[in-house]
Amino acid sequence: MTIIICPGIHEPDLTESFKVGLLDMVSNGAITHNYANILVYPGKDVLVLSAFHILQFLHVSVAHRRYSLTDSLKSPIIFISFSAGVVGAIGAAHLWQLLGGSVKAFIAIDGWGVPLQGNFPIHRMSHDYFTHWSSCLLGCGQNNFYAQPAVDHLSMWRCLTKSPSESTSQAVQGWWVDSSIEISPPKGYLTAAEFLLMLLKRYEAN
Repeated sequence: MTIIICPGIHEPDLTESFKVGLLDMVSNGAITHNYANILVYPGKDVLVLSAFHILQFLHVSVAHRRYSLTDSLKSPIIFISFSAGVVGAIGAAHLWQLLGGSVKAFIAIDGWGVPLQGNFPIHRMSHDYFTHWSSCLLGCGQNNFYAQPAVDHLSMWRCLTKSPSESTSQAVQGWWVDSSIEISPPKGYLTAAEFLLMLLKRYEAN
C-alpha cells in the first residue's frame, strides 16, 4: 500500500518533518514495514492545487518500470493532504479511480472550504471546532478529528514533528468525532497523531 503526502503552500521543511514523523510510526513497529510506501508530492506553490500534476507524479512513482500500469493501479493508495493541497489531492484521487486505481482512504488535514465527496472513506482533521463543523457541511466521512483546545493552522501539520529537545511529538489534543451522529466514541479524546495512527492501522488491517 502507498501513502502519498500532498502538502500545502508552506515551508518544505514542515512537510519533511511530517514525513519523518510518519516514518517513525513505521520504524517503531506500529505499522508493518512492508505496508507503508510513503511518497511526498514535490509540487510547490500553485502546483499543489493541480490534480493533473499529482496524477503525473503518481504514474511515475507508483507505476514502477518493472510492473505494468494495470498492476500498479491495483495497489491501494491513502492520500494525506494539508491545507491548499487538499484541493489538488481530492481531484487526483478521483482521477486515479477513473483510471482504475484503488483509493483506500482520503485524509484531509485542515482542508477548510474544500468540498469532499467520493466513494472511498474520507476523514477530516481540523485545527478547531468551527473549521470541523463548517467543513463537514461540504462533505466528510464518519470518523473525523478537531483540536481542543484550538491550535493554529500550521500546528496541524506539525502534529508528528518532534522538537529538538523532546522525544515526543508536539501533541495536538482533540476529539475524535463520529460525524454520522456528531458524538465522540469512547476514549475519543486523543492526540492528532494518535488519531492518524488509528486510521492507518485500520486500513492496514482491512
